[in-house]
Amino acid sequence: MTLITRPEGLSADQIAPSRRSLGVAALGGVAFAAYAPAAVSQSAQPVTTDSTGLTTAVVSYPAPDGFELPAYVARPEGQGPFPVVVVVSEIFGVHEYIRDVCRRLAKAGYAAVAPAFFVRVEDPAPLSDMQAVMRIVAAAGYEQVMGDVGATLDWIGAQTWARSERVGITGFCWGGKVVWQACARFPALDAGVAWYGRLAPAATATEEQKTAGRPWPVDLAAELKAPVLGLYGGQDTGIPLASVEAMRAALAQGGAAGSEIVVYDDAPHGFHADYRASYREADAKDGWRRLLALFEARLKA
Repeated sequence: MTLITRPEGLSADQIAPSRRSLGVAALGGVAFAAYAPAAVSQSAQPVTTDSTGLTTAVVSYPAPDGFELPAYVARPEGQGPFPVVVVVSEIFGVHEYIRDVCRRLAKAGYAAVAPAFFVRVEDPAPLSDMQAVMRIVAAAGYEQVMGDVGATLDWIGAQTWARSERVGITGFCWGGKVVWQACARFPALDAGVAWYGRLAPAATATEEQKTAGRPWPVDLAAELKAPVLGLYGGQDTGIPLASVEAMRAALAQGGAAGSEIVVYDDAPHGFHADYRASYREADAKDGWRRLLALFEARLKA
């Protein structure tokens, strides 16, 4: 296992040799991988959340390009309606960590929906070859991802168990950036929680990389349609504190009321990912507490 220190995964000198994991979880006829082998730590003791009292399923619904988009859903048993949280994965897709996050939210009274944004090309979760993972992730451009989020919101709106006027979004690493973008685009979202998503292009980014990453969250602060809580690590070598401070300034100038960024001084990138060596229990728990407080205020009112 190689420690991942950036939202986009490994740097060129950290690429792991190519091999594949056979661990999968089959649900509803669709196979989603177990913990992503490219990042899992052999010493980790991941948080595990059972399905007692929950309804879980894999569903699919049409995206704007006609693709049948799979998603993992976990919600409390019963008819609801329940407030909903869209869960946006890291670069590894809907593997067991993301599914467990959905079950944690369901235990807290939410219906959680995690779309599989990358599977048009291939599911990255079972792969250990980081070069292959990054090729898959790079194919998921802004318009495709926003189209998938929009399709997810439309599908939620058609579910009798969903309180579709109360929808939030949270995401991790790659998904953290998507949270900022989605909250700037969709008025249907009532709150967002972004876990260590990149806010601006890296100092070493090429012009091509800067263009490919647009729109950057730092340029979207004035367009936010709902408050976003950003949770970041002070020791995140892939997201410099200068970009965090730039985002704070942009939020102060024109961000949605209630938006804020919290920095955990000693936390690295991926501090909530309990299946990785980067996990920091105290910071992860505090971030989760803040997430629940925001969603309680915005989605359960």
